[in-house]
Amino acid sequence: MSEYVARCHCGALMACYRTALPPCNWHIRACQCSFCSTHSALSTSDPAGLLVYSCSQPELLQRYRFGTRSAEFLVCRACGVYLGAQIVSDNERFGILNVRALTPIPPNLPNAEPMDYGDETAALRRSRRESRWTPLGRESV
Repeated sequence: MSEYVARCHCGALMACYRTALPPCNWHIRACQCSFCSTHSALSTSDPAGLLVYSCSQPELLQRYRFGTRSAEFLVCRACGVYLGAQIVSDNERFGILNVRALTPIPPNLPNAEPMDYGDETAALRRSRRESRWTPLGRESV
């Protein structure tokens, strides 16, 4: 597995993304909701990978719930960078990573696929996330 690091501008929030997929094979998504559009977020995940969120200054971690309130978006209170999102489902946790927070952003990423999840039921949304998002490490915030 290769390891990729993401962080906010001020360095208070970080993510470690481990995947065996080369960046050219990542599934890059551009969610069309107003939160993701406003942040110009591009998300990726790997169900066979591992994602760990950490923060050096816990008081700067903003956990924000948007729309259906079914996911927790992780945003830095100091610099405003959106790092990714996470869910808890049946005592398992899964997350996605905002590719734009990677340092550096890998070259040769595929074009983002526009995604609209507005018509999903709560059950379909949970099922999609459980099957497509990356498992979170136990030490993740």
